[in-house]
Amino acid sequence: MIRRQWLIALALSSVAALSGCGYNDFQRLDEQVKSSWAEVLNQYQRRSDLIPNIVATVKGEASFEQETLTRVIEARAKATSVQATPELVNNPEAFDKFQKAQGELSGALSRLMVVSERYPDLKANKGFQDLRVQLEGTENRITVARNRYIKSVADYNTLARSFPTNLTAMAFSYEIKPSFTVQNEAQISVPPSVSFEKPASN
Repeated sequence: MIRRQWLIALALSSVAALSGCGYNDFQRLDEQVKSSWAEVLNQYQRRSDLIPNIVATVKGEASFEQETLTRVIEARAKATSVQATPELVNNPEAFDKFQKAQGELSGALSRLMVVSERYPDLKANKGFQDLRVQLEGTENRITVARNRYIKSVADYNTLARSFPTNLTAMAFSYEIKPSFTVQNEAQISVPPSVSFEKPASN
């Protein structure tokens, strides 16, 4: 009987200790990171799904410069070749590879949209304009999702680095999670370099 009471007291003490050292907070914030990351992947997938229709529409403009179109196709292929899994948030190297590929695709799409302004028939194409609106909306949703992910990771990493919860992080192997880097944000925000020379006629 005494032993049973002692075990119950030990269990209650352990629960209290875990609560006090941030264990429950780690669980909560880890779930937030997973949820926000899933939304990032969802929005990137939405963008990827739009690209084949955009490419098919642009191909209808016979004089459209192929180099720009090829860069979009290649960037999408590279971005989709990176396996986007929930585990990426715990693998800094894989995460960096993923965000670089998505950054290249963002740059290629940005250039495509700017270059399309040079083609009156394409600008007047309702199908293309509808796709463009969808793409712009998706890019906005990507930005929102990325910002939420950055915030959730910052909260988690702050807990993992702070005392005394850093002791819990070490005890349970809660590693610092990667986030989108300043360099990547700068790369995405750089406007494409576009030559506005008139396309050569065939």
